[in-house]
Amino acid sequence: MNTARRLVALAAVLQLATAAPLAAAEEAVDLEIATRIRQEAFARSQVMDLARELTDGFGPRLTASPEAERANAWAKEKLASWGLVNAQLEPWGPFGEGWSMERAAAHQTKPWAAPLTVVPRAWAPGTDGPLRGLAVVAKIESEEDMTAQKGKLAGKVLLMGEVVPIPLGDKPTLDRYTEQELDELEAFDTAGRRAIDPARRAQFMRRFALRNKIAAFLVAEKVLAVLEPAGTAGQVSTTGGRPREKGDPGVPWLHVRAEQWNRLARLAQAGREVEVEVDVKVKFTAPETMPTNVLADLPGSDKRGEVVMLGGHIDSWHAGTGAADNAAGVAVAMEAVRILKSLGLTPKRTIRVALWSGEEQGLLGARAYVSKHLASRPPAPPSDTPPWMQRPTGPLTVLPEHALVSAYFNFDNGGGKIRGIYAQQNVAAAKLFERWLEPYHDLGATAVTLRDTGSTDHVAFDDVGVPGFQFIQDEVEYESRMHHRNLDEYDRLQEADLKQAAAVMAGFVWQAANRPERLPRKPMPKDPPAQPAAPAATATPAAAK
Repeated sequence: MNTARRLVALAAVLQLATAAPLAAAEEAVDLEIATRIRQEAFARSQVMDLARELTDGFGPRLTASPEAERANAWAKEKLASWGLVNAQLEPWGPFGEGWSMERAAAHQTKPWAAPLTVVPRAWAPGTDGPLRGLAVVAKIESEEDMTAQKGKLAGKVLLMGEVVPIPLGDKPTLDRYTEQELDELEAFDTAGRRAIDPARRAQFMRRFALRNKIAAFLVAEKVLAVLEPAGTAGQVSTTGGRPREKGDPGVPWLHVRAEQWNRLARLAQAGREVEVEVDVKVKFTAPETMPTNVLADLPGSDKRGEVVMLGGHIDSWHAGTGAADNAAGVAVAMEAVRILKSLGLTPKRTIRVALWSGEEQGLLGARAYVSKHLASRPPAPPSDTPPWMQRPTGPLTVLPEHALVSAYFNFDNGGGKIRGIYAQQNVAAAKLFERWLEPYHDLGATAVTLRDTGSTDHVAFDDVGVPGFQFIQDEVEYESRMHHRNLDEYDRLQEADLKQAAAVMAGFVWQAANRPERLPRKPMPKDPPAQPAAPAATATPAAAK
């Protein structure tokens, strides 16, 4: 905290000592429990053991894959072994096909030999053994592009895209908030949670609507495999591939480090004969899977019927082992409840830890839990709109449990330490959070902002009027090196950061579970307006290319 912020805080304390108390100033902060939490979190931590088991022990945890369900079963048993009750795997779905990567290799074989750093897109098929083909460069983003390439791609390895500019330099190895940046973050952003720009949304939807046509075109043209640039400086990033609900065969589709892809493209465009060998083995599971969320309770006492929740998503993408995204969040949430249980504490309200699946495909696991237990809207009509852009628009049906969940606290912005919390425009909650952070100021957790943040599981709760919050975290290497990349591995996690995060999270959950009243709520959300229909899969206008 900088000098100006310290002076403001001191003045506020002096004023509170002489003036009529405000509700937030009267909020009791149990400093004895905070001391015990800190001692357990730093002296007897298990957070790195948990993170290591999730990453090294199970590997990537793509939703509906066997690896993901094995990790979920392990987490349930671990929580139960600590004495939490009602440990369970709650199914949701159906989701579609499960998919796992068993082997992926690619080599440039002409005009000279070199290995390529590749990761297949999720739900793309394998090759049934090594395949070799000449490489051609093409950008296919419209029906005109497909027409231009018709009859030219059979038996070829398609270098999909165009040469990627490679930025020089890099972000710092450990990127942390400065005091000035925290001050700026605490200033309210009047724009709130920003919607996608309509023009950009329309452009994206045109391309998304063509996705199936492009996939079918590549199959019909007998393309051997697709290589697409993704990631620089030794990194390869990847997400999903063909629609998992569809039974089409697709083509093997791999993401390649951009510097290597650029080299192949330059050689091919210069008229050199470029040959690539691709060998990918994948495994599909049941056509319609039912993924699970992991749930377990630390029972409350006199207010046991009310619940305070904490968690993060246990699923990951498959380029790395999902360490920062989001074994870190799972380990922190599990460690937080372990700390409270190990101290022999009985909260007034029940504390429920939730480890979500399907987050990477659109907060699917958390939204399914909220719809089943708290509140729901009619499902969106079938469309080609990706799940993360779909927003139900009908009236909200509130279930009895809605009134019983006091709050949900989420950890999912990498493995960096907690620097504060986003209050999601909840002014009353923000004042409470300022008090709750006081025992952790020396650990760097000082900031409360009324700003919204999105793109992770707390949004499912916030969208139906249940207080849901995400912590402010140091980025460390999240966006620069780890997010959805092959570098997202256990070795890059920062042990001190995860210990600190578990202590702060345990402290927040304890405070929420033991205050006289549930957390204050914002007004219930209004029924959202209807979303514009997805555009038809027609030719992409030149201006949108």
